[in-house]
Amino acid sequence: MKLHRNTFLALIIVTASVLVTPMTAKSQILNEKTKKKIHVGIGMFTDIYMNVPSGMKTRTINQGFTALVAYKVPFGKSNFGFGVGIQVSVHNMFGNFIVKSYADSAHLMKIPDTVSYKRSKLVMPYIELPIEFAYVNKAKFALGLGFKVGYMLPAHTKYVGDEYQADLQPGNTQLRIKYRNVLNLDKFEYGPTLRIGYKWFHVFGYYQLSSIFVKGKGPNIYPITVGFFIRPF
Repeated sequence: MKLHRNTFLALIIVTASVLVTPMTAKSQILNEKTKKKIHVGIGMFTDIYMNVPSGMKTRTINQGFTALVAYKVPFGKSNFGFGVGIQVSVHNMFGNFIVKSYADSAHLMKIPDTVSYKRSKLVMPYIELPIEFAYVNKAKFALGLGFKVGYMLPAHTKYVGDEYQADLQPGNTQLRIKYRNVLNLDKFEYGPTLRIGYKWFHVFGYYQLSSIFVKGKGPNIYPITVGFFIRPF
């Protein structure tokens, strides 16, 4: 699945219009009926990274953050409905390696055991377009099945630890390095989503079908995401 960048941005603009339109009614005040269709939530999650190259390890908990604004369209008077929204998610991949990227390739370089460090991670923020078919009963139990597409915002790596040379030999100075020019990351991510909730608390899962790195230019790593949402509105 490949989306042109302009097509994806157009989808974001259209979605934003859908979300904003109910808010621009007469006198710019939302009525109670419209408020019930808008859902705002924040949440946290962890990523389980698959296909990590041999010798490399990711942390058990790779915590991330997400925020969502969604608009729900009910199917008549039934308990079923359709939702569309805008979501921002920040994924972190912590590991015992450093991401090395070049013009035509990217790979993971293991940090030797002789080097002491606090953390080494790749940070990947996305703006996402989620769609979902949902069931919500009178007791406020919710079940949603959907799909989302995301576009990666500028990513970066961060290393905090002992100095290392080009060959990763230990040095004598503590380093705190943030590198923003990470090449050969796949700008698009997509996959199915699942949500189960009761009232304002929801748990969710996401299975990313796309690789973090461009196919053929880096390891075929992808995450399985599990987390929770708090949706008080």
